[in-house]
Amino acid sequence: MVGFGLIDEWEPAPGRLVSWVASPRALERAARAPEHPVPPSHQQEEYLRLADRHSGADFRYSGLCVVTAEIPAGDLDRAAMTTVVNAFLQRHDSFRSWFALEPGGVVRRHLVPAEAVEFVPVDHGEIYDAETIREHVEKTTPGPFTWDCFTFGAIERAESTTVYLAADHLHTDGFGQYIAGFELAALYLAQVWQDTGMLTEPASYLDYCARERAYTEQLTLNSPGVRRWAQLLRANDGRLPCFPMDLGKRLDGYNRSAHRTMTLLDGAAADRFERVCADQGAEFAGGIFAAAALAERETTGGDYYFGMTPISTRVSAAERASVGWYVNLVPVAFPVGARTPFTRLLPLAQRAYDDGLLLAPTALHRVLELLRSDPEIKAGPGSGHPMISYVDTRELSGSEYFDMAECGVYANRAASEEVLMWINRFSERTTLSVIYPDTPVAHESVDRYLTALAVVFTDVAGVAG
Repeated sequence: MVGFGLIDEWEPAPGRLVSWVASPRALERAARAPEHPVPPSHQQEEYLRLADRHSGADFRYSGLCVVTAEIPAGDLDRAAMTTVVNAFLQRHDSFRSWFALEPGGVVRRHLVPAEAVEFVPVDHGEIYDAETIREHVEKTTPGPFTWDCFTFGAIERAESTTVYLAADHLHTDGFGQYIAGFELAALYLAQVWQDTGMLTEPASYLDYCARERAYTEQLTLNSPGVRRWAQLLRANDGRLPCFPMDLGKRLDGYNRSAHRTMTLLDGAAADRFERVCADQGAEFAGGIFAAAALAERETTGGDYYFGMTPISTRVSAAERASVGWYVNLVPVAFPVGARTPFTRLLPLAQRAYDDGLLLAPTALHRVLELLRSDPEIKAGPGSGHPMISYVDTRELSGSEYFDMAECGVYANRAASEEVLMWINRFSERTTLSVIYPDTPVAHESVDRYLTALAVVFTDVAGVAG
């Protein structure tokens, strides 16, 4: 089973730790990298500004993503792995960028020459406890204003090896983490066993950033996407949505993250749930938001659902092979009657989801910039919001190996102001992972909500059976 959670829930077995980090020569050349005219994506830009505003926190405020996999062999070829790490970094140009925040708030990109990228192995000897390994990974992977905010590693044992990639969220999204895990394995096979399988040549993330900016720069208050966002915000008191129940957040400091992962449906039940959706002209994703709306109605009595979901903006095969932050947030909003059953909600939820997809090119951060002077709009750049992400992992390259390799995806225990949910469909199960503020009230509220949500899923799948 694929593992999800916070880094301090990762339990790697003891072994000899080897990490791959930027060489002193590469760091020196990276520091002199010239400015590049392509700005960061809107998502990256706001992320960097938030990281800068909270740089005084006594913990890592920015996101750190760790992807792990188990290799059932203890003879890792370090020379081959060194070649793999550098080939991987050369394939994805996002990893050659670093950013500087100027006094006026402008974020500037610097691009490291491809030939300057050089990661080298460092042997740290035998490590006998998981906590020391976790601390090493977190402490040796720099934050987002440093070029080398990503590291690689292996924990070698007689019969097996754990490999990992740790990267600041700046350079990756959930889809990118799957791509990275699959590609590192494929590159290693090519080195060690002369595997002839071909990897798709990835698109340039910088080209994507340039296209996004070209599109959003021509947006105005009269653009259809901007008008739709403004309409939704005004109908919600000028604000982005929030979790419908009290989270008991402290106001005098940071709320750290708590995590929970649960199985919503087994493989057969997920198929039955999907059939119910299809019978009403909806997809699995539409069913998720219909279920979320019913869970909200059950716990709060709400008659209107307004949620957010991150959508991958990859549109080509090359972009679907590219590691980067290809994500925009889109709204899912629809009325929920006091007695409307799941099957009647499905068409409304699916239509709302489809309407949201039309807004994928319209970056929310750009919309909020344009609406900054509107007195009715209280949301601004950096505003928190809940989200529900859905990924059907069966569509991803190498998904059949996720369980076999005992893959894991972990995040650092950063600050948490809202409830973030990830629903992932695998062949054998559909799981839900949630990150939320670690407060007693939030634990109770999230538990009530998840219980109500799980009941909807199991009831629908049961009826279909």
